[in-house]
Amino acid sequence: MAAAELHAFVVEDNLTIRENLVGTLEELTCVRVIGTSGTEDEALAWVEANRDAWDLLIVDLFLQQGSGMHLVQKLDTRRSGQKVVVFSNYVNPSVRKRCAQLGVDAVFDKSTEIDSLVDYCVRQCYLKGEGAAESSTRTERNG
Repeated sequence: MAAAELHAFVVEDNLTIRENLVGTLEELTCVRVIGTSGTEDEALAWVEANRDAWDLLIVDLFLQQGSGMHLVQKLDTRRSGQKVVVFSNYVNPSVRKRCAQLGVDAVFDKSTEIDSLVDYCVRQCYLKGEGAAESSTRTERNG
């Protein structure tokens, strides 16, 4: 089964980290980054204007303006299959618990879990590909 392309939006205020993350994900996974932001307000405006354009939202907790936690709280609805991931240097058990309460799908520590984030993205690409193939097969059988 081929992996499907995941459209991602990255919310990270550190330009160097953002550029390196985008490069890594686009080189090692089927993720295509379709936008980035360094602030809560800008990210929220983009997400609201592009509700169906993204599959994966990668959010840092500390931003130039606002916070990733507030951004996640404001994501009132998302379609099935859209994933929200926190990628931060400030991960501890209470942060993981709060993220889970807010519906975050996964939390990764920047300093130790970049490989886990890459693996997660690869897995999501294949799951999206399987879902598309399943939908196509159902349509062919029912069509």
